[in-house]
Amino acid sequence: MNTSVANTTRLLMAGLRALLVLSVVTGVLYPLLVTGIAQAAFHDKANGSEIKDHTGKTVGSSLIGQTYNLPLKDGEETPTPNLKWFQPRPSNGLGTNSVNTQYALILSGATNRSADNEELIQWVKDAKATVVKDNSTADYTVKPSDVPPDAVTSSGSGLDPDISPQYAELQVHRVAARNHLSVEQVQKLVDAHTDGRLLGFMGEPTVNVLELNIALRELLSK
Repeated sequence: MNTSVANTTRLLMAGLRALLVLSVVTGVLYPLLVTGIAQAAFHDKANGSEIKDHTGKTVGSSLIGQTYNLPLKDGEETPTPNLKWFQPRPSNGLGTNSVNTQYALILSGATNRSADNEELIQWVKDAKATVVKDNSTADYTVKPSDVPPDAVTSSGSGLDPDISPQYAELQVHRVAARNHLSVEQVQKLVDAHTDGRLLGFMGEPTVNVLELNIALRELLSK
């Protein structure tokens, strides 16, 4: 009986030692090692790919799109875009958070509608008409054929931070007029913030809307 108790005690102590060692290795040392490597080799990505404005303040992430809207007026349910800024792709994902109102959660999701869905077709038609109207100025008229697909459709996540150079250039005249800048000044901003294909052949050229609007704000501050 004493031998049985002693064996059980030894097994328990061995198990506790193993638990303690594994807890320290996998719960403390390994996370510290991985975090240290990430901070040293991939500092920007490890911290959420943050974007800072010209004052050094963190204003967002290069991986998550933002909206640029005017404050809601009394009786309004849908905010109006602030047309002095470059606008991102439409966000027709899961909509706004109506469950947990304590926090401003970022919701992500696709529309899950097929290409021949009548509601989706109407969304695209309405969005195209709005893009044409909003971006036409006194000396520049946007034609429906000028509107690129990303101006009227949301991405799969609804959080795409980038737009195509075509959509950015379509907005140049409107942004210039709203901010009392020359078209050449605004076009230079778009050109400077257009990223080419990955490795020169993968994907399509893109423009990060947040980075572009930060550059626009900096130009306006001067």
